[in-house]
Amino acid sequence: MPTPQPDASRSPGNRTTPDDLLHARTGTEVSPEDVVLASGKDLTPRNLEWAKRKIAAEGPAALDKLLP
Repeated sequence: MPTPQPDASRSPGNRTTPDDLLHARTGTEVSPEDVVLASGKDLTPRNLEWAKRKIAAEGPAALDKLLP
């Protein structure tokens, strides 16, 4: 039984995800919670402190580096 295509409007040979779907940040501030969740970690005080240090060192790119 064939599996239905998630987006029938795409051509079968085009499996590339459009660039506008790859970026999650919308120009808003990056929070420590965002960084922790993007890293796949639990929201714990220790992980939030880690994320605060990462944001202080890398700025908003801290989140961008964790996302595809």
